[in-house]
Amino acid sequence: MPFEEGNFDVIVIGAGHAGCEAALAPARLGLKTVVFAVNLDSIAMMPCNPSIGGTSKGHLVREIDALGGQMGINIDKTYIQSKMLNTGKGPAVHSLRAQADKFKYSKTMKNVLENTANLQIRQSEVTDILIEDNQVVGVKILSGAIYRAKAVIIATGTYLKAKCIYGDVEVYSGPNGLQAANNLSSSLIKSGIELLRFKTGTPARIDKKSLDFSKMEEQKGDDKIVPFSFTHTEEEISRDQISCWLTYTNHETHQVIKNNLDRSPLYGGVIEGTGPRYCPSIEDKVVRFHDKDRHQVFLEPEGEDTNEMYVQGMSSSLPEDVQRDMLRTLPGLENCNIMRTGYAIEYDCINPLQLKPTLEFKNISGLYSAGQFNGSSGYEEAAAQGLIAGINAGLKALNKEEIIIDRSEGYIGVLIDDLVTKGTREPYRMMTSRAEYRLLLRQDNADLRLTEKGYKVGLIDEGRYQSFLNKKKMIEDEINRLNNTIVGTTDRVQKLLTRLQSTLLRSGASIADLLRRPELYYEDLKEIDEARKFLPLDVIEQVNIHLKYEGYISKQIKQVEQFKKLERRMIPSDLLYEEIKSLRIEAKQKLIQIKPLSIGQASRISGVSPADVSVLLVYMEQFNRKKSV
Repeated sequence: MPFEEGNFDVIVIGAGHAGCEAALAPARLGLKTVVFAVNLDSIAMMPCNPSIGGTSKGHLVREIDALGGQMGINIDKTYIQSKMLNTGKGPAVHSLRAQADKFKYSKTMKNVLENTANLQIRQSEVTDILIEDNQVVGVKILSGAIYRAKAVIIATGTYLKAKCIYGDVEVYSGPNGLQAANNLSSSLIKSGIELLRFKTGTPARIDKKSLDFSKMEEQKGDDKIVPFSFTHTEEEISRDQISCWLTYTNHETHQVIKNNLDRSPLYGGVIEGTGPRYCPSIEDKVVRFHDKDRHQVFLEPEGEDTNEMYVQGMSSSLPEDVQRDMLRTLPGLENCNIMRTGYAIEYDCINPLQLKPTLEFKNISGLYSAGQFNGSSGYEEAAAQGLIAGINAGLKALNKEEIIIDRSEGYIGVLIDDLVTKGTREPYRMMTSRAEYRLLLRQDNADLRLTEKGYKVGLIDEGRYQSFLNKKKMIEDEINRLNNTIVGTTDRVQKLLTRLQSTLLRSGASIADLLRRPELYYEDLKEIDEARKFLPLDVIEQVNIHLKYEGYISKQIKQVEQFKKLERRMIPSDLLYEEIKSLRIEAKQKLIQIKPLSIGQASRISGVSPADVSVLLVYMEQFNRKKSV
């Protein structure tokens, strides 16, 4: 007979980047939580690139922090190099990226979990989800022990029936040789959950001692450090940074790969899972982009206390000898020694169309899902989903209303809406181009957009919330002051404008008007702004951006208002799409499958046309009239 180990409010399966956030959120809300990992060494492990952030991903990390999550705080404590990307473009696409000491990152996060009140960590494989009357009631682990709970979150990452492949070698294990989780998939299938098979991969790690850095380009970090967490200052986290290095593939590299494509499991049919389009293996890049003479390759340290270097851009599942030969064609890597062979990894995940925007399964109350198990890729995408799933599982256990972040509120909203509304047939990656309102959803203003939500949920404490309100007021007061501070055509003003190569004034103008000029910035005008007071740099940044992009921001705010109108048009849960005769068959099938919450969500479903939405609106009017009679 199975024995019962205990009763919990929330159970989390998996302790990767999704699982950590999913476990911390309910525990911090005061709920009794347990998180399971197949191996405790896998907590917050970085089996692929040793970095956090990057284009669009940096937005997600800052949003996680604004809501009260842990990822931003953790990378600030364990980074070895920091860079702001895309600074040559507008602020909408600026993205922070930090190289991590991957071992310290994992150790530091594990320490946070171990010392969080209400949170228990358990090493074991979960084999079964326990469901009664379409309601999750707990889980069973490999030993047969039963853990009961009000809510369960699946965050299994790439461990479900995982298989690592390189050349003709197939190893049934999770990433980094850790044990796979081979039993849960069958339980999920029995519960009516649709599984997919996806693939991702990682490059070789090579010995730093065997490299010639004189043949590479040094890549240093930024002089000015921008923290990921809004709770940190530059001074608090500043440190000596460690360089990365840039080299390139060449004709010889590509020839080695082409000569051995017949030995590639990717092209030989051995790999069945669908791989990430936006992060292809090097053999895939050489085939798909055959017109390119070379590809960038970054050598990134895995940590301060190791010689392992990550070969960014050379993900591969080619045989070990081919990986060695192709790496040795790169400048600086002629004598490189491989420490860990690159591999592809296949794993089970779900079709995310089975989920609500809260990340709860539509057909199983109390069962939530997050991270790569939802068909996404990347640590940041995983952590963002883990946080939302953790918050909502906690709120569900407390019988409180769950939260949904929509597309106009954050990249997290775009990520989740894309997954649950459009689905994915390949590992989903967040990109700035996916966000329609990206000028509003900048990484610099994530706190202004989401801290209020984090506070209402209960993850932002009173001290941090008051600090946030103070910052918000300083920004508003300064914008108002600048709009009402007029300068005239004095010699001092005109000389300053001449020096800054800006058009001279013909009449008086507000300082705000001057700051709207693209060539002028807040600090440039301090000598003609006698009333200015000291302000923190993050406040000045918001003032600058608001005034410079005011027209564009106002335009996007109007677009958001239209978007919100459609989001507020809720579709009755008891509406039967089968009865709507004017709907096209494809639209009807998609609407039945996805069960959109609103007209806005319905309009974003692939296969539902504007004409179908119009038919749906007319039918809803008739449906609601009948119900009110």
